Amino acid sequence: MSRYQFIEHVATTEPVQVLCRVLHVSPAGYYQWLGRADRPAPGWESAAKAAFSRHAQRYGTRRLRAELRAEGHAVGRCALRTWLRSHGLRALSTRPQRPRTTMADPTAVMAENLLLGQPASTAPNQVWVGDITYLPLVGGRWCYLATWRDTCSRRVVGWQLDKQMPTELVLTALEQALTLRQPAPGLIIHADRGSQYTSASCRARIAQAQALASFSRPGNPYDNAQAEAGWSTLKAELLPHGGAFATLEEARLEVAHYLDTYFNLDRRHSALGYRSPHQFEQDFETNLS
Repeated sequence: MSRYQFIEHVATTEPVQVLCRVLHVSPAGYYQWLGRADRPAPGWESAAKAAFSRHAQRYGTRRLRAELRAEGHAVGRCALRTWLRSHGLRALSTRPQRPRTTMADPTAVMAENLLLGQPASTAPNQVWVGDITYLPLVGGRWCYLATWRDTCSRRVVGWQLDKQMPTELVLTALEQALTLRQPAPGLIIHADRGSQYTSASCRARIAQAQALASFSRPGNPYDNAQAEAGWSTLKAELLPHGGAFATLEEARLEVAHYLDTYFNLDRRHSALGYRSPHQFEQDFETNLS
């Protein structure tokens, strides 16, 4: 085994710069050797390339490492970072939001924030959180996406997309979630103080489901942080490089595939031990039995 091969082997756990200094080789020479086309690729590199492509450049080193380890490849983030750099690959990054989607109704009757001081949910269908975000269409237009997420499994349990954001937008998403999940009485349904959520029709549907309405405190975005946290990631992964959807129908098709197929079933979440929401819920059910 050459010194370069030894460095590559150990770089999964030790910094490359330190290894090069100890073995008296140039880091530049090592990286040049690493990028040679005729050098035999270790098994994890072909797996990394397949995983990076399969997830459409959405995975950085943390999730890529979890994916590879699930496939039996013991590789560290340092080696992955070096491999990505040497191949000119870069994971998608997030970008800022623009339009305002929360418009409170000062006349609405509010419920208290039932999540304050409470421990995190320990099972699916204990707490759902809702929020609305925008997605760009060509020509400077917008469409609006409403979702409900389970705080325990991170699964998007219901969603709806349209060119406007009336109360029906969140009600349709909520109806989908209630129909598919059939939650037991006592579910907490939390959202910010947007007029869509505080409307009489939305609160009536929550009560009809024997669920409990919960709302964020005024001017406190942290109260609904989990519902809002994934928007920048969703936009970066759905619309890389600041693109826009051509039509509303195209947006619906892309969102349906992303949320129902990729996000819920396949995408690894750091908060779930790098499991997908589907895998987390499967493991949860298995542990109960």
